[in-house]
Amino acid sequence: MLTGARLGVSRTWGRIEEEGRCLPACLAAYHTVPRTRNSVHTPSFSPARCVSTTAACRSTSSSPVANQKTPSYSYVIVGAGSAGCVLANRLSEDAQESVLLLEAGPKDMLLSSVRLSWKIHMPAALTYNLCDDKYNWYYHTLPQASMDNRVMYWPRGRVWGGSSSLNAMVYIRGHAEDYNRWQREGAEGWDYEHCLPYFRKAQTHELGEDRYRGGSGPLHVSRGKTNNPLHTAFIEAGQQAGYPFTDDMNGFQQEGLGWMDMTIYKGKRWSTASAYLRPILGRPNLKAEVGCLTTKILFEGNRAVGVEYTQKGQKKRVFADKEVILSGGAINSPQLLMLSGVGNADDLKQLGIPVVQHLPGVGSNLQDHLELYVQQQCTQPITLYKAQKPFHMVKIGLEWLTLFTGYGATAHLESGGFIRSRPGVTHPDVQFHFLPSQVIDHGRVPSKIEAYQVHVGPMRSTSIGWMKLKSANPLDHPILQPNYLSTDIDVWEFRECVKLSREIFAQKAFDPFRGPEVQPGPRVQSDAEIDAFVRQKADSAYHPSCTCKMGSPSDPMAVVDSNTRVLGLERLRVVDASIMPSVVSGNLNAPTIMIAEKAADIIRGRPALVDPGVPVYQPPTLDTQR
Repeated sequence: MLTGARLGVSRTWGRIEEEGRCLPACLAAYHTVPRTRNSVHTPSFSPARCVSTTAACRSTSSSPVANQKTPSYSYVIVGAGSAGCVLANRLSEDAQESVLLLEAGPKDMLLSSVRLSWKIHMPAALTYNLCDDKYNWYYHTLPQASMDNRVMYWPRGRVWGGSSSLNAMVYIRGHAEDYNRWQREGAEGWDYEHCLPYFRKAQTHELGEDRYRGGSGPLHVSRGKTNNPLHTAFIEAGQQAGYPFTDDMNGFQQEGLGWMDMTIYKGKRWSTASAYLRPILGRPNLKAEVGCLTTKILFEGNRAVGVEYTQKGQKKRVFADKEVILSGGAINSPQLLMLSGVGNADDLKQLGIPVVQHLPGVGSNLQDHLELYVQQQCTQPITLYKAQKPFHMVKIGLEWLTLFTGYGATAHLESGGFIRSRPGVTHPDVQFHFLPSQVIDHGRVPSKIEAYQVHVGPMRSTSIGWMKLKSANPLDHPILQPNYLSTDIDVWEFRECVKLSREIFAQKAFDPFRGPEVQPGPRVQSDAEIDAFVRQKADSAYHPSCTCKMGSPSDPMAVVDSNTRVLGLERLRVVDASIMPSVVSGNLNAPTIMIAEKAADIIRGRPALVDPGVPVYQPPTLDTQR
C-alpha cells in the first residue's frame, strides 16, 4: 500500500507486500568453500545419464564450460527476497550443509552503509524505488478490459530483501480462516494452528511476547510513534460508525480498527535482508551472490540437479546435491519453471521449450488485491503536506541520517483496520490503511493540498488471472493478466468500499478536520458513477500471489504439494507467495516469511510446530454487517 507524502528525501505511497520477489541473483562470495563437480553442457531432457551426490556424467562435446570445475552446494536458493533470505538463514544453521543464495539484483546496502542506502532504509523514502528499475522488476499488466483498458503497474523487488526492501512495511498476517481455508483447498498441515507458531518464531514484537506475538525472532515489529491526531480520529470514527476497536489485528481479533504493526526497527526498515541475511553472511557454509539472473533449472530426467545463470555477461552453472529451491516470488518462480520446461505443455511447445513436466497450474490462479484512495481535504495543517516542501524535506532527512528518528523513521501508515462488507460474511473482507496525506500516481507526484485518505479494497476478490511467457528469452518480462473486476461481486464490493469509507469519514471524530471530499468528489454519488470512479482509479496493492498453487496431487491446477515439492519432479521446491492456494486477507509480506519459516522445518525434516485450540474472535452475529 502507499504512504503518500514526500518526506525528507521521500514520498510515501501505496502498498507493496509481500513475499520477496526476485529472480535469482548472486551476491559476493563470502567464506564458503563449495564442493565441485565436473561440468557439462545443459542436459537434454532424456533420462539417459548418470548422477551421484558429488558428480554428474554428461556429454561435454558442445559445452562452453566443459572440463571446468563446477561448484556444488547442498541447497541452491534462487531469489534473495522475503522467502529466500529466511531459507538461507535457517538452512545454513546446519553446519554440515552448504547453501548458495542467488539474487538477480544488487545488495541492499552501498559500502555497507545504511545512510548511503537511505532510499531503501529510510522508511519514509519508500517511493523512491518505485520510480525506476534499479531495485525493481518494474512489471506491467496487459490492458484491463474492466478498468477502462488501463495497463497496471506492478513494482516487485529486485534486491536483497526483495519486496520487503521496497514495501510500505505494513506487517499484517491475514485472518486465521485464511489458513484454515488453505487446508480445505488441499494444503494439508497449513491450517492456522500449524501456521501461527511460525509467525511467532519469525517475530520480535516491541510490545512483548504472548500467545500470538513472538518475542525472540529475527523480524522486529513495532507500532507508530508520530501521534498524529488524524490517526486517532480515524480509529474513533470507526467506533462511532459501529465497528470495534482491536488492540492487535494480528492477534485474537482482526476485525475492527486500530494501530497497525510495521517492520521498522530503531527508525529503519527491517527487511528480511536486515533480519535474516546480513547478520549471517559470515557463516562459512553460506555463499550469497548478486547480479545473477537464473535462466534455467538443470534436470536429469525428472530430477533437478542445479541451475544455469548469467552473471556479468557470463553463463554459469551450479549444482545442488540435495535440492534446488525457487524463491523468486509469484512472477519469477513460475517464469523460471516455464523457461525450464515445467508448465502447460502446449504453451511450452509453442515457444520451442522442451517439456520436462506438464503442470498446467504453473502461472495460473494469479490473484492480487486492488485498492483505491478515498481522500478528504483537511482544514488544519497537520497532514504531511508541508513535509514535502524542500526545506522540510532537508530537515527531516538530516534528522533521520543523524538520529534515525522523526518523520523519516516511519512510513506513516500507522492505523488501519478490517471490516466485513455485508451480513453473512464470516470474517473481514475489506481492509483499510489510513494515511495523513494525499497520494497521487503511486506517490510519484507530491500531494497538492492538506488532505488525508484511506486506502481501501476487498480482500478476497473472485477475479482470477494468469501469467505466461512472452518468449523463451529469460530477459523478456512475462505476460501478466490479472483479470481485475471481471466478476459482478467484485464490482459490488468495491462500490461498498467507497460507501463504507465515506461513512467513516462522515463521523463526528473528523468534524475538527473535515474539508471537502477530494476523491471520488461530491459529484460521484450514484452506483454507476462510483463504478466508473473505481474503473478509473483503482490500482494494484502489489500483492500478486498463488501462481504455483500448493495443493493435493489430485488437483489438476496444483503445482507443489503440502511439503512445497514440485509435483512429478524430484529435488525441486518452490517457497514463496506463489504457493499460496488463495490470497490471504491482508498484506503478503508477513505470510511469505511464515511460509519460508515453516518450509525450512519441512526441508530439514523437523517436526512441525503446532498450537492447537488457539482462540480466534467470532462476531456476535452474522445477521448484521457490523
